[in-house]
Amino acid sequence: MNFEFKECVEKGKIKEYSRGREIAGKELLEAKSDHKSAIESMDALNYKWATVQAYYAMFHTARALLYNKNYRETSHYCLILAVKELYVNQGLLDVGMTEALQEGKNLREAADYNGEWSVETCKNLLIKAGQFIEKADELIK
Repeated sequence: MNFEFKECVEKGKIKEYSRGREIAGKELLEAKSDHKSAIESMDALNYKWATVQAYYAMFHTARALLYNKNYRETSHYCLILAVKELYVNQGLLDVGMTEALQEGKNLREAADYNGEWSVETCKNLLIKAGQFIEKADELIK
């Protein structure tokens, strides 16, 4: 077990959650809804908001994956570590997906807190979010 993941568990940032599997699909639907909204925002030329929504599509996707393993999170950082531990390290998910999730977190924070975003990064993040959702859909079914 990865040291950082273990630390997240010990600090209560990642917890076992017996209802996880039963709500994983619902959480993935939330991710799909956020992704659809992000595309609509991008089409309306609202790239800042589309960037934020694209990240949350990825966040809810990661959360669905965590629920699927009967865990829940209280930290975005630990959520990323948990997906790495439970999926990437098990050969179920390409590391590029968690790298894209981390990138999305950084882009969301830059847009939210610093007013920094771009059309190109928004479009790229939307593509990555869609790919992440598709892969999670395969893993959760």
